[in-house]
Amino acid sequence: MEATIVEDFYGVYLLVSRSESSRFTGKTYIGYTVDPNRRISQHNRGKERGGAKKTSDRGPWQMILIIHGFPNNISALRFEWAWQQPHISRRLKNIPGINKKSSQRKFDLQFRILTEMLRLGPWNRLPLVIRWLTDDHVRDFPPEKMPPVHMEIQFGQVKRKRKKPGKIQSPEEDQICLQCSLCLSMIENRQKSLLTCMNITCTLQCHIICLARMCITESNQYIPIEGDCPICFTHFLWGDLIRKRNGCCDLVAISDDTTDTDDNYIAVSIESISTDEDDDF
Repeated sequence: MEATIVEDFYGVYLLVSRSESSRFTGKTYIGYTVDPNRRISQHNRGKERGGAKKTSDRGPWQMILIIHGFPNNISALRFEWAWQQPHISRRLKNIPGINKKSSQRKFDLQFRILTEMLRLGPWNRLPLVIRWLTDDHVRDFPPEKMPPVHMEIQFGQVKRKRKKPGKIQSPEEDQICLQCSLCLSMIENRQKSLLTCMNITCTLQCHIICLARMCITESNQYIPIEGDCPICFTHFLWGDLIRKRNGCCDLVAISDDTTDTDDNYIAVSIESISTDEDDDF
C-alpha cells in the first residue's frame, strides 16, 4: 500500500519501545512532528541525532499511531501536552481513574485517554485523522466512545508533502474588490477575507465570516465543522475549505466529494505547552 501524501502536516504520534530490555520494552512516548518519517528516524538514532532525551537508548521505537489534521503547530502541541499529562489537563483530569495508578498496559492506557480526548472540545470540532501505522497494535474504539463522525480512521503510512508557494498577488489584484455571494457587500481585503468553494468550477466568492455563520448549527459553536456550498451544494469540512484557501492544492474538489483536514482553527487558552525536546517546527 502506498503512503498517503499530506500537505501542511501537523501530527501527534504514539511510539512503543521494542527494546530487548524488560526495563524499557512496551514503554510509550507521545510527541509532535511535521514529518513522521524523519521523526521516527531521529528517535531511533538518539538524542545526539535529533531524538528526544526520553527515547535515547530505550529503543528501537516503533511509531504505531498518529493523529493528524491539526490546523497549526500550536493546536497540535496543545493536544500533545494534554495527552502526555492528562492528570493535570483541566479537560482530562476528571476522566475516571486517570489520577490513580492504572493496571492497564501503557499503550492501552494511552489509547483509552485518546478515546476521551477526541470527543471533548475543542478537539471534537477539528476534522482530525486517526491513522494506524502498524497492524499489531490496532484497537477498535468502543461503540460508546467512537470519534465524531467527521473524523476518519485510516490505516497505512503517511508522508509529508511541502506546500507549494501560492501565487503572489500584485498590489493591483489585491485592491480589486469582489462582491460577496452571500451578503452582497464588497470583499475589501481578499487576502484575509475571501473564501471560495472546494469545487473549482463553482462561482462562490464570499467573506469567511458569512459562510461560517451559515454553517454554524449550534448556539455554543464558534467554528463550523462542515457545510454545503450555497451555490453548487458541494459538501465540505470547514478545515479543508480553509486549508484549500491557504494553498493546499491536494484538497481541491471537482465534485461533491472532499477530503479531511483543517487550518484556521482559532485556538483558545492553553494550560501549558511542553515540547519535551520534540520541537519539529
